[in-house]
Amino acid sequence: MPQQYGVAVPDALEGRRIMTEDLWRLSAVEIAAGIRSQQFSSESVMASVTERIHERNRDLNAIVYDYSEQAMRQARGADRALGAGEGIGPLHGVPVTIKSNIDVAGTPTPNGLPAFQNHIAPEDSPVVRNLKNAGAIIVGRTNTPELSMRLNTDNPLHGRTRNPWHEEASPGGSSGGAGVSAAAGFGPIHHGNDIGGSLRCPASNCGVATVKPTFGRVPAYLPSAPAERGMLTQLMSVQGAICREVRDVRLATAVMAQGDPRDPWWMPVPFDGWPAEKPVAVAVTKASHGYPVHAEIVASVDRAAGYLSDAGFAVEEVTTPPVREAAQCWFDVLGSELDTFLGPLAREHGSETIQNIFNWYYQMGDVADAENYRIGIKERTVLTREWNLFLEKYPLVLTPYFMRPVYAWDYDAQGIDQVRDLWESAMYSISINYLSLPAGVVPIGCIEQLPTGVQIVGRRFREDLILDAMEAIEARVGILAHDLWAREEAILS
Repeated sequence: MPQQYGVAVPDALEGRRIMTEDLWRLSAVEIAAGIRSQQFSSESVMASVTERIHERNRDLNAIVYDYSEQAMRQARGADRALGAGEGIGPLHGVPVTIKSNIDVAGTPTPNGLPAFQNHIAPEDSPVVRNLKNAGAIIVGRTNTPELSMRLNTDNPLHGRTRNPWHEEASPGGSSGGAGVSAAAGFGPIHHGNDIGGSLRCPASNCGVATVKPTFGRVPAYLPSAPAERGMLTQLMSVQGAICREVRDVRLATAVMAQGDPRDPWWMPVPFDGWPAEKPVAVAVTKASHGYPVHAEIVASVDRAAGYLSDAGFAVEEVTTPPVREAAQCWFDVLGSELDTFLGPLAREHGSETIQNIFNWYYQMGDVADAENYRIGIKERTVLTREWNLFLEKYPLVLTPYFMRPVYAWDYDAQGIDQVRDLWESAMYSISINYLSLPAGVVPIGCIEQLPTGVQIVGRRFREDLILDAMEAIEARVGILAHDLWAREEAILS
């Protein structure tokens, strides 16, 4: 198999015969292999994916800018390039979507705000450039909440994105459009970003997979931004991919991780690290840290631990370094940056809903003044060091993601008690962002007929080990989106 971008891409589909109308069901790895071997064309893949989008997106509202026509033209161009023997990238002809809060040259970057609907990007963000350089074709832009700062996806510009598992369930946020697109079959790779859970939350709620990379792994830059982001935001916010299958997360993340000089924080670290000592030690924690964790969440972590043990990992239930403390610091210190940088935008351009939610965020933490902000950034090092030392002994940590089942689509708009409940249930998410560590979410099954995932945290720049563990769990659980499609087809029949 040829090695490209540090990821193996198979030459063929091992003799599988795929019906053209079913091409939307394939993984990115399968699509790239099929196009490369000319088992099918990029045009036929794009036709299948766009037809699926046109069938289902009206109900789901996951893609808010439809680029089907230009994607079809680019797919035909990709086929001509392949026929002419031109060099191709690992995602040649593969459909992808881009979240509507980063820049795609010549298109809007509204970030959920009506006031920014004509805010046109002057050039591509690094992730977009890397995907294009790898041969990917953008088929659409996905929905996000106002200022990308909710664990739900709804805004006054494009409206509400619906979870395909149940229309009253939240798809998560802020990359809710990406999570729904992955689950619904709108192509295999969907860009998103994560400052507190915005990749992992939709993945868990929609039954798909993702990795929040290490800070510095994937380059980030917003050419249309009028100013740089706050320091803590820069340290915590990362770009990544949401996919149905873990192997696609691996491929997409490796592609996205190519360097870009516009991001001075990017680190030229190989995607595949040194061979880990076997068996790889996995610390397991089910501690609730004072939250009334749902019994089936605990059972899900136990089940995932068993799958990892069966796959040859050395699994041990332990007490981890601080979680609640790191999560609270996320609110205290980040609250200062929200108030300084995003608060004015919310007050001037945002809806009453997002203004209320921001005010509730501030009430949940002790918003740091200038002196306490400096202290908070400094003391963050202490927590990070403690976790780094722990990860020396246990390269992977299995945790709950949410400690509650999927919530209603408007849960965070109902009041501060609901906002507090939601974020406290997600303390295993925001604490890891505060520490800038990598973490993945993989489906583990359903609770109350809605998907849920478990989280795997890893050492800095060892996304490869996280993905190995995620694949071991996926091998036992299966691809949850396939169950969703079977249920959809049963209803239609």
